[in-house]
Amino acid sequence: MRAKKNNSKASPKKSERGQSLVELAISLPVILLLMIGAVDFGLAIYAYLSIRDAAQEGALYASINPGNTAEIENRTRAINPQEGTGIYFQPVKLNDEERVKITVTVTGKKCEGITNGAVNSVSVNVKYRYPLIVPFANLLMGAKTIPLEASATNVIIQPAC
Repeated sequence: MRAKKNNSKASPKKSERGQSLVELAISLPVILLLMIGAVDFGLAIYAYLSIRDAAQEGALYASINPGNTAEIENRTRAINPQEGTGIYFQPVKLNDEERVKITVTVTGKKCEGITNGAVNSVSVNVKYRYPLIVPFANLLMGAKTIPLEASATNVIIQPAC
């Protein structure tokens, strides 16, 4: 008598057919949301770095000309190197005055190196609301944007006298 060959390992049971497809259909949206969330988080960090660089550029100019707040704000908004070449990607449109708020604060008095024990300085603060691209993130976060804020402070090098 010949023993019957058992093919149970080679082919799945009829009740298990399509199981992998169902598992993929259930897990794929979750995996895609996690991947989009990781990309969104990376872009938010890049946006923060951009506004931090803008604040540093404004503070650098402000340390030489602390009284010219209009030009300090202009220098803060105009830090896009290689603009027009298509090489540089700026995640924050710094010229958008509705989304990007810039505050300049001068500490101390003119023509004095130290006022009340503190060195005369100028601080540039940049606030931006980063819009999330992840669907349904507002349900988890409670908002559709993430508030980002960066500031830079420099000592006034040459006070205006």
